[in-house]
Amino acid sequence: MSASLPGNRALPASQYDLNTYWGRVKHSANLSDPRTLFTSSAGLEHAKELVTSYKQGKIQSMTPELWQAKKLIDATLHPDTGEKVLLPFRMSAYIFSNLVVTAGMLTPNLTTAGTLGWQIANQSLNVAINSSNANKSIPLSTSTMVQSYFLAVGASCGVALGLNSIVPRLKRVSPNTKMVLGRLVPFAAVASAGVLNVFLMRGEEIRKGIDVFPTETEAQKLKREEAGQPLESLGKSRKAATLAVGETAISRVINATPIMVLPPLLLVRLQKTQWLQQRPRMVTPVNLGLIFATSVFALPLALAIFPQRQAVKADTLEAEFHGRAGDDGCVEFNRGI
Repeated sequence: MSASLPGNRALPASQYDLNTYWGRVKHSANLSDPRTLFTSSAGLEHAKELVTSYKQGKIQSMTPELWQAKKLIDATLHPDTGEKVLLPFRMSAYIFSNLVVTAGMLTPNLTTAGTLGWQIANQSLNVAINSSNANKSIPLSTSTMVQSYFLAVGASCGVALGLNSIVPRLKRVSPNTKMVLGRLVPFAAVASAGVLNVFLMRGEEIRKGIDVFPTETEAQKLKREEAGQPLESLGKSRKAATLAVGETAISRVINATPIMVLPPLLLVRLQKTQWLQQRPRMVTPVNLGLIFATSVFALPLALAIFPQRQAVKADTLEAEFHGRAGDDGCVEFNRGI
């Protein structure tokens, strides 16, 4: 993101009010805008030059072109490292990366092999997205990543296969209800394994803590920038890391809920219509369309639940941060996505 580029003058965090949910929704829609995926290397370099010029005081005010440059950088670069996030694992590619595996998991009447295959594919994608977008102040070892991957795969496959074997045996449930419950099995597997995946992949952050910084007023920020001083970390907090990882896990469940619940329920209704019964080959395209349409709206709504740059009272963290807070007694940290 723009914070990693040269210069001590920080850009405004967003053109929208990040203190409000709808402001964060608009901001998240920018981050997840698929059009940023088509930015050329030259276009990204030009965006970097514009943002760097502002941070170094060569450009005095934000312009539409500068806001667009910031949007491209925020959607492409990791906020901690300044490196490009691999394209399939950016939030702007999430809708497309997730579309195929979600459609696979929600395919009606999957075999055991199909269930296992799609759950493994989904957890593989989750691991890649989690590791690519996590807070990078604490590096993740390869052994930890591999261990986390296999545990998450085991959890998702266990839940999916377990529920698939239980639902047909329910005796006091109508056939239609059984069908609906069967279609919701992938959601239960994805939600439970998704939470486990986030905590496993980012467990090192909880054990070692993440960097926290003092919050600043605009006047304090301006004074620091004029003096050419960077914003220094106050240290690493395990409590802040626990909060960051917990909120990320919750947002993943919130994101998965409409995507994994609405399309299968709507498809059940549509499969009872004469039009779809006469066109069985249209089931897959209709399923893909439902998932895509739901994902477009669900992703920014889920990402906006919690601010990415989170501010908390210093007194709620470890004792070493008490009395060292910035504006309003708060400190802030990068939650990750």
